[in-house]
Amino acid sequence: MSLVHEIDYGTPASKSENLVTLTIDGMKVQVPEGTSIMRAAMEVGNQIPKLCATDMLDAFGSCRLCLVEIEGRNGTPASCTTPVADGIVVKTQTERLKKIRKGVMELYISDHPLDCLTCSANGDCELQDMAGVVGLRDVRYGYEGENHTKLGKDESNPYFTYEKSKCIVCNRCVRACEEVQGTFALTISGRGFDSRVSPGMDESFLTSECVSCGACVQSCPTATLNEKAMYNIGTPEHSVVTTCAYCGVGCTFKAEMRGDELVRMVPYKDGKANRGHSCVKGRFAYGYAVHQDRILKPMIRSSIHEPWKEVSYEEAIAYAASEFKRIQEKYGKRSVGGITSSRCTNEETYLVQKLIRGGFGNNNVDTCARVCHSPTGYGLSVTYGTSAGTQDFDSIEESDVVLIIGANPTDGHPVFGSRLKKRLRQGAKLIVIDPRRTDVVRSPHIEAAYHLPLRPGTNVAIVTAMAHVIVTEGLVNEQFVRERCDWDEFQEWAAFVAEERHSPEAVEKYTGVSAEAVRGAARLYATGGNGAIYYGLGVTEHSQGSTTVIAIANLAMATGNIGRNGVGVNPLRGQNNVQGSCDMGSFPHELPGYRHISDDATRASFEALWGVGLDDEPGLRIPNMFDAAVEGTYKGMYVQGEDILQSDPDTKHVSAGLAALECLVVQDLFLNETANYAHVFLPGCSFLEKDGTFTNAERRIQRIRKVMAPKNGYADWEVTQMLSNALGFPMTYSHPGEIMDEIAALTPSFAGVNYKLLDEMGSVQWPCNEKAPEGTPIMHIGGFVRGKGKFMLTEYVPTDEKTGPRFPLLLTTGRILSQYNVGAQTRRTENVVWHPEDVLEIHAHDAEVRGIRDGDFVKLDSRAGSTSLRAVISDRVAPGVVYTTFHHPVTQANVVTTDYSDWATNCPEYKVTAVQVSPSNGPTQWQEEYENLSRTSRRIAAE
Repeated sequence: MSLVHEIDYGTPASKSENLVTLTIDGMKVQVPEGTSIMRAAMEVGNQIPKLCATDMLDAFGSCRLCLVEIEGRNGTPASCTTPVADGIVVKTQTERLKKIRKGVMELYISDHPLDCLTCSANGDCELQDMAGVVGLRDVRYGYEGENHTKLGKDESNPYFTYEKSKCIVCNRCVRACEEVQGTFALTISGRGFDSRVSPGMDESFLTSECVSCGACVQSCPTATLNEKAMYNIGTPEHSVVTTCAYCGVGCTFKAEMRGDELVRMVPYKDGKANRGHSCVKGRFAYGYAVHQDRILKPMIRSSIHEPWKEVSYEEAIAYAASEFKRIQEKYGKRSVGGITSSRCTNEETYLVQKLIRGGFGNNNVDTCARVCHSPTGYGLSVTYGTSAGTQDFDSIEESDVVLIIGANPTDGHPVFGSRLKKRLRQGAKLIVIDPRRTDVVRSPHIEAAYHLPLRPGTNVAIVTAMAHVIVTEGLVNEQFVRERCDWDEFQEWAAFVAEERHSPEAVEKYTGVSAEAVRGAARLYATGGNGAIYYGLGVTEHSQGSTTVIAIANLAMATGNIGRNGVGVNPLRGQNNVQGSCDMGSFPHELPGYRHISDDATRASFEALWGVGLDDEPGLRIPNMFDAAVEGTYKGMYVQGEDILQSDPDTKHVSAGLAALECLVVQDLFLNETANYAHVFLPGCSFLEKDGTFTNAERRIQRIRKVMAPKNGYADWEVTQMLSNALGFPMTYSHPGEIMDEIAALTPSFAGVNYKLLDEMGSVQWPCNEKAPEGTPIMHIGGFVRGKGKFMLTEYVPTDEKTGPRFPLLLTTGRILSQYNVGAQTRRTENVVWHPEDVLEIHAHDAEVRGIRDGDFVKLDSRAGSTSLRAVISDRVAPGVVYTTFHHPVTQANVVTTDYSDWATNCPEYKVTAVQVSPSNGPTQWQEEYENLSRTSRRIAAE
């Protein structure tokens, strides 16, 4: 094995369709108009020396190494900033150029520490490489004059160092922060000889606005900015291309290794979802895979009050299988079930639902994906005919107006957030509908045209009000609607939204948003050009989540913003494989491919291949499993890769259900909070230790590849297979590729997918079949999958969760950049430096009337329960609204969330909880009991 090398062409590719022919060093070259001479030369394998240039950034022309000569022109222009022209003759290597380049390099080297042998970038340093390229063997100026070689080192960031003495002021890091990331955290301070990169006025990298995305480190041509792992481990010697296991963006990385030790994760420029960019989680927060908390041996116990006993896999699997059989004999076939994970691969998720349907003989399978995005599946399926987003991420580059509703992409989907900000800096307009002022509302060099800070729970009212404006002001794209949608249904819908009760003025009393702002936003979306809608859990996790998705779909159809680049309806999936776990049949009523379990023909195709009869009755959803457990009719559960006790709503109800189980099998990396109630613990695998595929938010199926051997001995799919075999339902796969072949055989949208295709193309977006052998980047081109687009009425029904004298505030929840979901992974990395605990954002007015100061401990009470956490006084939330995250188990934010859920899918209403906030001295009794249980469980495991 060797390192995967990517060519750096020096400047970005031109998108022009016009071709230009020129001559470079005697060779005819044909390239698109607008291409730089540097890139044109590299296209034919002629590398012009460079230091400030890289194809991830716009040309800059400061290092003066890439000079060339052009016949008929005076001087020596920089090849990175000089575009090609038809017929020009370029020379890149003349005596004159050699002399100039060598002189430039002498100046760089004369002010640079000559510690190459001990430098962390030795062998991976462009300055070192260019010194060799230009033939530098001597420095005439000596090293005795005034220089910067004794400047200090900033090691405040947990992942990388900033060594000022090695900075050559090429500006690449500053430009990467601006152009790629869009944070504008870096600058060049000082002037002339005193110029140096700076993260702010007298600030360290840790205390600055730097978000640790790694773009600056990746762009640095020297060891000025370098990963600490390069100091501690050494230079990598081989790499494997794989896919990040955090959010639904699905970034592609090169996992660079030394032996079986991971040195660094480098964003892959050929990754179609991330285009060479990353965030702090994917780039740096992989240490959890080798954390000391990982459980590497199977364990069993007959009671949750007994100590864990380490056993072999054979004994653990046999015990679990015998318990499931015993329970079914005693309580019936439907007394057991399981939960799949959006953090596991498509192949692993497919096997779990197959085991439950074929091995348990019922359909009691559910997934965390339903707990977050099932309204997406329902809403888009009934209106458009597919349960997924319509675009690829590249589509954002052609959007003129972007509507973000219920999503915080800079925190939850940061690489997409960076691409969005770049498009906004280029002139696109933004509408944000969110109770909270997120970073996309206003941050350096971008500002939303409209921010509609609605009251939590009123999404349907405000989207329907926007539709009212579009219909009553004649802004409907009638040609699109007549051609592509059911005209009678549209007319019924148009009459409905046109009613005065749906006007922005009428709904202002519900939403709290001015009618003028709603009207302005609606007009902008309808008339501003290509309009794209992106939404997240702030849409789906409501009692009217499905209704809001339908309302969004209506809005896009009415304006003709569907079926081409730059438009569409796009759910931002929270976890890495939310889309995939849905595709793989993780719902109690649907088999893979979103086909209902009651359909005889569909069921027959699975029965024929699986060799077993299937139950035609839908099974239990997760909340119903807990209800049945408390009632005594549901007694066994297999949970792969999910911490349902921390992530699901109404924690007390969840814990009561788990405590009532007679056999709970948890398969995970760590003894998570759910494992406090487990009887069998099966060690899980990290994404670095397995092969398989993930499907991201844009329906992109991507390979993950094993970069190290499983530390627990087996991949997750192998453990599931062993359990299935022990239950008497045989599985005989030898590689995940065989599982994908079975998925393709049974799932029409995956019919053309196999590992060979994925390896050749890098990734494909489903549907991938005979009609679309290379996948489908944009959905609904020329017509909807269901035929005619379906307009549906969206009546606003206020949530049953009401504020009142006891609970006058509304709590909504979300995520933060540095942490991920329930924090099981990120809390075991250095990311805790930025977010060591969950806090409660509260407006100054609400804090003042309660006697709460910034940093005080407060008690958060709801009808469901209480918890305590620190308060942060913030103007990001409006009076009457408070906000927190759910990354830390000690906070247990879901203790206070209720069991209200979406009317169509049972998706929990996490985003609207009536609460009271009051001063507190510290943790609640519930938190203390909960922490004691967790501590006891960890102690028992350790013993």
